[in-house]
Amino acid sequence: MERQGNLMQFRPDIKVLDATIRDGGLVNDFYFDDEFVKNLYHANVSAGIDYMEFGYKASKDIFDTTKFGKWKFCDEADLRSIVGDNDTDLKIAVMADVGRCDFKKDFLPKSESVIDMIRVATYINTMPAAIEMIEHFHELGYETTCNIMAVSTAQESDIYMALELLGESNVNVIYLVDSYGSLYPEQVRELSFKYQKIASKYGKKIGIHAHNNQQLAFANTIEACSYGVSYLDGTMSGMGRGAGNCTLEMLMGFLKNPKYKILPVLKFVQNDIEKLKAAGVVWGYDIPYLCTGILNLHPRSAIAAMHDGDKDYSNFYIGLWDKDV
Repeated sequence: MERQGNLMQFRPDIKVLDATIRDGGLVNDFYFDDEFVKNLYHANVSAGIDYMEFGYKASKDIFDTTKFGKWKFCDEADLRSIVGDNDTDLKIAVMADVGRCDFKKDFLPKSESVIDMIRVATYINTMPAAIEMIEHFHELGYETTCNIMAVSTAQESDIYMALELLGESNVNVIYLVDSYGSLYPEQVRELSFKYQKIASKYGKKIGIHAHNNQQLAFANTIEACSYGVSYLDGTMSGMGRGAGNCTLEMLMGFLKNPKYKILPVLKFVQNDIEKLKAAGVVWGYDIPYLCTGILNLHPRSAIAAMHDGDKDYSNFYIGLWDKDV
């Protein structure tokens, strides 16, 4: 597969999705105030961003509503309090985790909702349940994606079968997700080829959602983009679980489509993200995340080490290695 375009060109097929509230919500349990979310919404509109992911549509029977902010649940009234009828070109997205949402009860038909896209998150072994959700959301009239998580730990044959199943479904976009921040650009390139083969066969689009454990989220995103992946996730100042994500401001600086404007993004980081940091909200690259990324492990142990202020990096790494082997 050849590279698509070059550094002096823009690709009209590119779509940018801001996941700040959803992935960033994993840092602060989704306790964003309305001013922050409204400012982000207007920044995304001004910047020409294509999609804004507001959070999860999680089940209130599974998750305690007193322990999470409202963007863990994304009630229709809360969404409309921010966007009204969303009379803009920006599309609204939410995420639905397999096994963690009441997808037959909590989602309105598209004609009654301000939501445009539902992103179904799944592991390889729950793909049949994910496809059931995708078909249900398709029937309700939504755009859909399938975000295959932790693909770095999956067997190649399982990835192929999952992609074939998704190709035969009504999903619009299939996402390559580096959940553990363990992939290198060469691996992302090879996976992009596999995903694009299915995309070409079934008329799907491919997206990428990268984590920054090894400070490669941006590099991996633009590597995938250069080989035809067209839906690109980013977050303001990289805000996201653990080491965070591909920074939206870097993505805006890279893309050459004149519809994308970096200045509203920089202003939002300056005026709103810096306030979160000053208030003590922490995310971003650190040694414990590097260690889990190197060993292709879930970052939960690194998150715990960061929370505890553990600076004994060598023993942390040795402990991970002992667990890994």
